[in-house]
Amino acid sequence: MDKRLIYLDNNATTAVVPEVLEAMMPYFCEKYGNPSSIHRFGGSVAADVENARKQVAALLGASYRDKDDCATEIIFTSCGTESDNAAINAALNALPERKKIVTTAVEHPAVLHYCDELARKGYTVELIGVDGCGRLDMAALEKAVDNDTAVVSAMWGNNETGTIFPVAKIAKIAHAKGAYFHSDAVQAAGKVPIDVNEVNADFLSISGHKLHAPKGVGALYVRRGIPFTPLICGGHQERGRRGGTENVASIIGLGKACEIALANLDEEYRSLKKMRDDFEAKVKAAIPRIRINGDLENRLPGTSSISFECIEGESILMLLDVFGICASSGSACTTGSLEPSHVLRAMGVPYSAAHGTIRFSLSRCNTAEELDFVVEKLPPIIARLREISPYWESEK
Repeated sequence: MDKRLIYLDNNATTAVVPEVLEAMMPYFCEKYGNPSSIHRFGGSVAADVENARKQVAALLGASYRDKDDCATEIIFTSCGTESDNAAINAALNALPERKKIVTTAVEHPAVLHYCDELARKGYTVELIGVDGCGRLDMAALEKAVDNDTAVVSAMWGNNETGTIFPVAKIAKIAHAKGAYFHSDAVQAAGKVPIDVNEVNADFLSISGHKLHAPKGVGALYVRRGIPFTPLICGGHQERGRRGGTENVASIIGLGKACEIALANLDEEYRSLKKMRDDFEAKVKAAIPRIRINGDLENRLPGTSSISFECIEGESILMLLDVFGICASSGSACTTGSLEPSHVLRAMGVPYSAAHGTIRFSLSRCNTAEELDFVVEKLPPIIARLREISPYWESEK
Protein backbone atom coordinates (compact mmCIF):
# COMPACT_ATOMS: atom_id res chain seq x y z
CA MET A 1 0.00 0.00 0.00
CA ASP A 2 1.24 3.48 -0.88
CA LYS A 3 2.28 5.42 2.23
CA ARG A 4 1.52 8.86 0.88
CA LEU A 5 -1.73 10.66 1.70
CA ILE A 6 -3.50 12.72 -0.91
CA TYR A 7 -6.55 14.18 0.74
CA LEU A 8 -9.23 15.27 -1.73
CA ASP A 9 -12.26 15.15 0.57
CA ASN A 10 -12.18 18.71 1.84
CA ASN A 11 -15.93 19.23 1.46
CA ALA A 12 -16.29 16.59 4.18
CA THR A 13 -13.75 18.23 6.48
CA THR A 14 -10.52 20.18 6.28
CA ALA A 15 -7.24 20.07 8.16
CA VAL A 16 -6.77 22.56 10.98
CA VAL A 17 -3.97 24.70 9.59
CA PRO A 18 -0.97 25.57 11.83
CA GLU A 19 -1.92 29.23 12.27
CA VAL A 20 -5.35 28.24 13.58
CA LEU A 21 -3.96 25.59 15.93
CA GLU A 22 -1.41 28.09 17.27
CA ALA A 23 -4.17 30.60 18.00
CA MET A 24 -6.19 27.95 19.85
CA MET A 25 -3.47 26.43 22.04
CA PRO A 26 -3.44 28.98 24.92
CA TYR A 27 -7.13 28.36 25.60
CA PHE A 28 -6.60 24.75 26.67
CA CYS A 29 -4.18 25.23 29.58
CA GLU A 30 -3.31 28.91 30.04
CA LYS A 31 -6.41 30.98 29.28
CA TYR A 32 -8.94 28.41 30.44
CA GLY A 33 -11.33 30.79 32.21
CA ASN A 34 -15.07 30.72 31.64
CA PRO A 35 -16.00 33.77 29.55
CA SER A 36 -19.23 34.12 31.54
CA SER A 37 -17.34 34.61 34.82
CA ILE A 38 -17.21 38.08 36.36
CA HIS A 39 -13.53 37.99 37.39
CA ARG A 40 -10.77 39.38 35.19
CA PHE A 41 -9.43 35.95 34.26
CA GLY A 42 -12.77 35.02 32.68
CA GLY A 43 -13.26 38.54 31.35
CA SER A 44 -10.07 38.40 29.32
CA VAL A 45 -11.31 35.21 27.66
CA ALA A 46 -14.67 36.85 26.96
CA ALA A 47 -12.83 39.68 25.19
CA ASP A 48 -11.03 37.15 23.00
CA VAL A 49 -14.34 35.46 22.13
CA GLU A 50 -15.66 38.85 21.06
CA ASN A 51 -12.63 39.38 18.86
CA ALA A 52 -13.36 36.04 17.18
CA ARG A 53 -16.93 37.23 16.65
CA LYS A 54 -15.55 40.28 14.85
CA GLN A 55 -13.44 38.05 12.61
CA VAL A 56 -16.43 35.90 11.66
CA ALA A 57 -18.60 38.96 11.04
CA ALA A 58 -15.93 40.44 8.75
CA LEU A 59 -15.86 37.33 6.53
CA LEU A 60 -19.64 37.48 6.12
CA GLY A 61 -19.98 41.25 5.75
CA ALA A 62 -22.08 41.33 8.91
CA SER A 63 -22.25 43.95 11.65
CA TYR A 64 -20.39 43.19 14.84
CA ARG A 65 -22.21 45.62 17.11
CA ASP A 66 -24.95 48.22 16.83
CA LYS A 67 -24.52 51.82 17.99
CA ASP A 68 -25.58 50.91 21.55
CA ASP A 69 -23.05 48.05 21.68
CA CYS A 70 -25.78 45.68 22.80
CA ALA A 71 -26.42 43.42 19.83
CA THR A 72 -24.42 41.21 17.52
CA GLU A 73 -25.43 39.47 14.32
CA ILE A 74 -23.17 36.45 14.97
CA ILE A 75 -24.15 33.57 17.28
CA PHE A 76 -21.61 30.82 17.94
CA THR A 77 -22.97 27.26 17.63
CA SER A 78 -21.60 23.73 17.64
CA CYS A 79 -21.77 23.13 13.89
CA GLY A 80 -23.51 23.91 10.61
CA THR A 81 -26.33 21.50 11.38
CA GLU A 82 -27.21 23.32 14.59
CA SER A 83 -27.03 26.66 12.78
CA ASP A 84 -29.39 25.42 10.06
CA ASN A 85 -31.87 24.02 12.56
CA ALA A 86 -31.70 27.13 14.74
CA ALA A 87 -32.34 29.45 11.79
CA ILE A 88 -35.42 27.60 10.56
CA ASN A 89 -36.72 27.22 14.11
CA ALA A 90 -36.33 30.95 14.74
CA ALA A 91 -38.06 31.89 11.50
CA LEU A 92 -41.05 29.67 12.28
CA ASN A 93 -41.34 31.11 15.78
CA ALA A 94 -41.06 34.67 14.48
CA LEU A 95 -43.98 34.08 12.09
CA PRO A 96 -46.17 31.61 14.03
CA GLU A 97 -49.21 32.17 11.84
CA ARG A 98 -47.32 30.85 8.79
CA LYS A 99 -47.01 27.10 8.37
CA LYS A 100 -44.98 26.63 5.20
CA ILE A 101 -41.28 26.08 4.52
CA VAL A 102 -39.84 26.26 1.01
CA THR A 103 -36.46 24.70 0.40
CA THR A 104 -34.65 22.85 -2.38
CA ALA A 105 -34.44 19.20 -3.32
CA VAL A 106 -30.64 19.31 -3.13
CA GLU A 107 -30.14 20.77 0.35
CA HIS A 108 -27.84 19.17 2.89
CA PRO A 109 -29.50 16.62 5.21
CA ALA A 110 -29.11 19.18 8.02
CA VAL A 111 -31.96 21.10 6.36
CA LEU A 112 -33.89 18.30 4.65
CA HIS A 113 -34.11 16.00 7.67
CA TYR A 114 -35.15 18.86 9.95
CA CYS A 115 -37.84 19.80 7.44
CA ASP A 116 -39.00 16.15 7.43
CA GLU A 117 -39.43 16.39 11.19
CA LEU A 118 -41.34 19.65 10.89
CA ALA A 119 -43.61 18.10 8.26
CA ARG A 120 -44.50 15.38 10.77
CA LYS A 121 -45.50 18.17 13.15
CA GLY A 122 -47.93 19.66 10.66
CA TYR A 123 -45.87 22.13 8.63
CA THR A 124 -46.04 22.14 4.86
CA VAL A 125 -42.66 21.62 3.21
CA GLU A 126 -42.23 22.28 -0.50
CA LEU A 127 -39.07 21.13 -2.28
CA ILE A 128 -37.98 23.01 -5.38
CA GLY A 129 -36.30 21.00 -8.10
CA VAL A 130 -33.18 21.62 -10.16
CA ASP A 131 -32.16 21.05 -13.76
CA GLY A 132 -29.47 18.71 -15.06
CA CYS A 133 -26.74 21.14 -14.01
CA GLY A 134 -28.12 21.51 -10.50
CA ARG A 135 -29.53 24.98 -11.17
CA LEU A 136 -32.63 25.89 -9.20
CA ASP A 137 -36.02 26.15 -10.94
CA MET A 138 -36.62 29.80 -10.15
CA ALA A 139 -40.10 29.87 -11.71
CA ALA A 140 -41.17 26.98 -9.47
CA LEU A 141 -39.65 28.75 -6.47
CA GLU A 142 -41.54 31.96 -7.15
CA LYS A 143 -44.77 30.03 -7.55
CA ALA A 144 -44.22 28.09 -4.31
CA VAL A 145 -43.52 31.08 -2.05
CA ASP A 146 -46.83 32.49 -0.86
CA ASN A 147 -48.37 34.36 2.06
CA ASP A 148 -48.27 31.22 4.22
CA THR A 149 -44.50 30.80 3.79
CA ALA A 150 -42.46 31.52 6.90
CA VAL A 151 -38.99 30.80 5.55
CA VAL A 152 -37.19 29.98 2.33
CA SER A 153 -33.98 28.01 2.90
CA ALA A 154 -31.54 27.61 0.00
CA MET A 155 -27.87 26.71 0.18
CA TRP A 156 -25.25 29.10 -1.18
CA GLY A 157 -23.18 26.40 -2.88
CA ASN A 158 -23.97 22.70 -3.19
CA ASN A 159 -21.77 20.36 -1.17
CA GLU A 160 -21.72 17.64 -3.85
CA THR A 161 -21.55 19.46 -7.19
CA GLY A 162 -20.45 22.93 -6.13
CA THR A 163 -23.30 24.59 -8.06
CA ILE A 164 -23.91 28.09 -6.70
CA PHE A 165 -27.48 29.32 -6.27
CA PRO A 166 -28.60 32.92 -7.02
CA VAL A 167 -29.15 33.64 -3.34
CA ALA A 168 -29.86 37.36 -3.74
CA LYS A 169 -32.70 36.61 -6.16
CA ILE A 170 -34.05 33.92 -3.86
CA ALA A 171 -34.01 36.33 -0.92
CA LYS A 172 -35.92 38.89 -2.98
CA ILE A 173 -38.63 36.34 -3.81
CA ALA A 174 -38.94 35.38 -0.14
CA HIS A 175 -39.14 38.95 1.08
CA ALA A 176 -41.75 39.89 -1.52
CA LYS A 177 -44.14 37.56 0.33
CA GLY A 178 -43.02 38.60 3.80
CA ALA A 179 -41.02 35.39 4.41
CA TYR A 180 -37.55 35.12 5.86
CA PHE A 181 -34.56 33.88 3.87
CA HIS A 182 -31.94 31.47 5.24
CA SER A 183 -28.87 30.22 3.41
CA ASP A 184 -26.71 27.27 4.37
CA ALA A 185 -23.32 28.72 3.39
CA VAL A 186 -21.28 25.96 5.02
CA GLN A 187 -19.50 25.02 1.78
CA ALA A 188 -19.24 28.56 0.43
CA ALA A 189 -17.76 30.41 3.40
CA GLY A 190 -14.10 31.12 2.82
CA LYS A 191 -14.25 29.96 -0.80
CA VAL A 192 -16.33 32.66 -2.49
CA PRO A 193 -17.16 36.22 -1.41
CA ILE A 194 -20.12 36.47 0.98
CA ASP A 195 -21.87 39.71 1.87
CA VAL A 196 -25.04 39.15 3.86
CA ASN A 197 -26.16 42.73 3.32
CA GLU A 198 -25.71 42.61 -0.43
CA VAL A 199 -27.70 39.37 -0.56
CA ASN A 200 -30.15 40.64 2.06
CA ALA A 201 -30.05 37.35 3.97
CA ASP A 202 -31.93 37.06 7.25
CA PHE A 203 -30.07 33.97 8.47
CA LEU A 204 -26.85 32.34 7.26
CA SER A 205 -25.01 29.26 8.55
CA ILE A 206 -21.32 28.35 8.51
CA SER A 207 -19.23 25.54 10.02
CA GLY A 208 -15.64 25.74 11.23
CA HIS A 209 -14.33 22.44 9.96
CA LYS A 210 -15.08 23.31 6.34
CA LEU A 211 -12.58 26.21 6.33
CA HIS A 212 -9.62 24.88 8.35
CA ALA A 213 -10.99 25.44 11.85
CA PRO A 214 -11.77 22.47 14.13
CA LYS A 215 -14.87 20.32 14.19
CA GLY A 216 -17.47 21.16 16.80
CA VAL A 217 -17.86 24.88 16.17
CA GLY A 218 -20.04 26.89 13.81
CA ALA A 219 -21.77 30.22 13.58
CA LEU A 220 -25.18 31.59 12.67
CA TYR A 221 -25.72 35.04 11.24
CA VAL A 222 -29.04 36.59 12.31
CA ARG A 223 -29.98 39.96 10.84
CA ARG A 224 -30.41 42.58 13.52
CA GLY A 225 -34.03 43.16 14.51
CA ILE A 226 -35.29 39.66 13.68
CA PRO A 227 -36.92 37.98 16.70
CA PHE A 228 -34.85 34.97 17.71
CA THR A 229 -36.09 32.02 19.76
CA PRO A 230 -33.18 29.85 20.98
CA LEU A 231 -33.00 26.28 19.78
CA ILE A 232 -30.89 25.39 22.84
CA CYS A 233 -32.00 26.91 26.13
CA GLY A 234 -29.85 27.11 29.23
CA GLY A 235 -27.69 29.89 30.53
CA HIS A 236 -27.39 33.46 29.31
CA GLN A 237 -24.55 32.75 26.89
CA GLU A 238 -24.61 34.39 23.44
CA ARG A 239 -26.88 37.07 24.92
CA GLY A 240 -29.51 34.47 25.74
CA ARG A 241 -29.70 33.12 22.20
CA ARG A 242 -27.73 29.88 22.60
CA GLY A 243 -27.34 28.23 25.98
CA GLY A 244 -24.21 26.30 26.94
CA THR A 245 -20.69 27.24 27.98
CA GLU A 246 -18.78 28.53 25.00
CA ASN A 247 -16.33 26.19 23.24
CA VAL A 248 -13.68 28.85 23.60
CA ALA A 249 -10.65 27.26 21.96
CA SER A 250 -12.66 26.27 18.90
CA ILE A 251 -14.34 29.68 18.70
CA ILE A 252 -10.90 31.30 18.68
CA GLY A 253 -9.90 28.86 15.94
CA LEU A 254 -12.97 29.69 13.87
CA GLY A 255 -12.25 33.40 14.18
CA LYS A 256 -8.65 32.95 13.06
CA ALA A 257 -9.71 30.71 10.16
CA CYS A 258 -12.19 33.35 8.99
CA GLU A 259 -9.50 36.04 9.20
CA ILE A 260 -7.11 33.94 7.10
CA ALA A 261 -9.83 33.05 4.58
CA LEU A 262 -10.80 36.69 4.09
CA ALA A 263 -7.19 37.79 3.58
CA ASN A 264 -6.57 35.12 0.93
CA LEU A 265 -10.01 34.81 -0.68
CA ASP A 266 -9.25 36.06 -4.19
CA GLU A 267 -5.90 34.29 -4.53
CA GLU A 268 -7.24 30.97 -3.24
CA TYR A 269 -10.30 31.14 -5.50
CA ARG A 270 -8.08 31.49 -8.56
CA SER A 271 -5.65 28.81 -7.40
CA LEU A 272 -8.30 26.21 -6.54
CA LYS A 273 -10.29 26.87 -9.70
CA LYS A 274 -7.22 26.44 -11.89
CA MET A 275 -6.20 23.20 -10.18
CA ARG A 276 -9.75 21.86 -10.42
CA ASP A 277 -10.20 22.80 -14.07
CA ASP A 278 -6.81 21.39 -15.09
CA PHE A 279 -7.57 18.17 -13.21
CA GLU A 280 -10.95 17.73 -14.91
CA ALA A 281 -9.47 18.39 -18.34
CA LYS A 282 -6.82 15.71 -17.82
CA VAL A 283 -9.36 13.18 -16.52
CA LYS A 284 -11.63 13.82 -19.52
CA ALA A 285 -8.72 13.33 -21.89
CA ALA A 286 -7.66 10.07 -20.22
CA ILE A 287 -10.98 8.33 -19.50
CA PRO A 288 -13.96 7.85 -21.84
CA ARG A 289 -17.62 7.93 -20.89
CA ILE A 290 -17.52 10.32 -17.97
CA ARG A 291 -19.63 13.33 -17.06
CA ILE A 292 -18.78 16.30 -14.86
CA ASN A 293 -21.73 17.26 -12.70
CA GLY A 294 -22.93 20.72 -11.77
CA ASP A 295 -23.10 24.16 -13.30
CA LEU A 296 -19.69 24.30 -14.98
CA GLU A 297 -19.88 28.08 -15.27
CA ASN A 298 -20.92 28.77 -11.70
CA ARG A 299 -19.38 26.39 -9.19
CA LEU A 300 -17.43 26.52 -5.94
CA PRO A 301 -13.78 26.55 -7.04
CA GLY A 302 -12.57 23.39 -5.31
CA THR A 303 -15.44 20.99 -6.01
CA SER A 304 -15.33 18.40 -8.79
CA SER A 305 -18.09 15.79 -9.12
CA ILE A 306 -17.27 13.24 -11.81
CA SER A 307 -19.47 10.32 -12.87
CA PHE A 308 -17.78 7.24 -14.33
CA GLU A 309 -20.40 5.25 -16.19
CA CYS A 310 -21.24 1.60 -15.49
CA ILE A 311 -19.17 1.06 -12.33
CA GLU A 312 -19.67 1.52 -8.58
CA GLY A 313 -18.27 4.56 -6.81
CA GLU A 314 -17.43 2.56 -3.69
CA SER A 315 -15.15 0.29 -5.72
CA ILE A 316 -13.36 3.30 -7.18
CA LEU A 317 -12.82 4.73 -3.70
CA MET A 318 -11.42 1.47 -2.36
CA LEU A 319 -8.87 1.21 -5.18
CA LEU A 320 -7.92 4.87 -4.87
CA ASP A 321 -7.38 4.31 -1.16
CA VAL A 322 -4.70 1.71 -1.98
CA PHE A 323 -2.63 4.63 -3.30
CA GLY A 324 -3.45 6.87 -0.33
CA ILE A 325 -5.97 8.93 -2.30
CA CYS A 326 -8.97 10.06 -0.25
CA ALA A 327 -12.12 11.17 -2.05
CA SER A 328 -15.86 10.67 -1.56
CA SER A 329 -18.90 9.25 -3.30
CA GLY A 330 -20.92 12.26 -2.16
CA SER A 331 -21.77 13.98 1.09
CA ALA A 332 -20.12 12.49 4.17
CA CYS A 333 -23.53 12.72 5.85
CA THR A 334 -25.03 10.23 3.38
CA THR A 335 -22.14 7.74 3.21
CA GLY A 336 -23.38 4.19 3.72
CA SER A 337 -26.47 4.51 1.58
CA LEU A 338 -26.71 2.13 -1.37
CA GLU A 339 -28.80 4.64 -3.28
CA PRO A 340 -27.24 7.37 -5.43
CA SER A 341 -27.16 10.73 -3.71
CA HIS A 342 -30.38 12.73 -3.54
CA VAL A 343 -28.55 15.57 -5.30
CA LEU A 344 -27.72 13.50 -8.38
CA ARG A 345 -31.21 11.99 -8.42
CA ALA A 346 -32.75 15.46 -8.32
CA MET A 347 -30.53 16.45 -11.26
CA GLY A 348 -31.73 13.48 -13.28
CA VAL A 349 -28.28 11.89 -13.57
CA PRO A 350 -28.83 8.34 -14.95
CA TYR A 351 -28.35 5.56 -12.41
CA SER A 352 -25.57 4.06 -14.54
CA ALA A 353 -23.59 7.26 -13.98
CA ALA A 354 -24.86 8.31 -10.55
CA HIS A 355 -23.68 5.06 -8.93
CA GLY A 356 -20.17 5.71 -10.22
CA THR A 357 -19.86 9.30 -9.07
CA ILE A 358 -16.81 10.49 -7.14
CA ARG A 359 -16.48 13.90 -5.49
CA PHE A 360 -12.97 15.31 -5.42
CA SER A 361 -12.83 18.40 -3.21
CA LEU A 362 -9.74 20.57 -2.90
CA SER A 363 -8.35 23.00 -0.35
CA ARG A 364 -5.37 25.31 -0.01
CA CYS A 365 -3.41 22.29 1.29
CA ASN A 366 -3.51 20.52 -2.09
CA THR A 367 -1.02 20.81 -4.94
CA ALA A 368 -1.08 20.33 -8.69
CA GLU A 369 1.46 17.50 -8.28
CA GLU A 370 -1.00 15.58 -6.08
CA LEU A 371 -3.71 15.90 -8.70
CA ASP A 372 -1.34 14.71 -11.41
CA PHE A 373 -0.70 11.59 -9.31
CA VAL A 374 -4.46 10.98 -9.17
CA VAL A 375 -4.70 11.40 -12.94
CA GLU A 376 -1.93 8.81 -13.29
CA LYS A 377 -3.63 6.22 -11.06
CA LEU A 378 -7.29 6.79 -11.94
CA PRO A 379 -7.49 5.58 -15.60
CA PRO A 380 -6.23 2.01 -14.92
CA ILE A 381 -8.58 1.78 -11.93
CA ILE A 382 -11.57 2.73 -14.10
CA ALA A 383 -10.46 0.39 -16.90
CA ARG A 384 -10.05 -2.50 -14.45
CA LEU A 385 -13.49 -2.02 -12.95
CA ARG A 386 -15.16 -1.66 -16.33
CA GLU A 387 -13.58 -4.91 -17.50
CA ILE A 388 -15.46 -6.82 -14.80
CA SER A 389 -18.66 -4.78 -15.01
CA PRO A 390 -21.60 -6.54 -16.70
CA TYR A 391 -23.15 -3.14 -17.28
CA TRP A 392 -20.10 -1.93 -19.21
CA GLU A 393 -20.19 -5.00 -21.44
CA SER A 394 -23.85 -4.45 -22.26
CA GLU A 395 -23.26 -0.78 -23.04
CA LYS A 396 -20.26 -1.26 -25.32
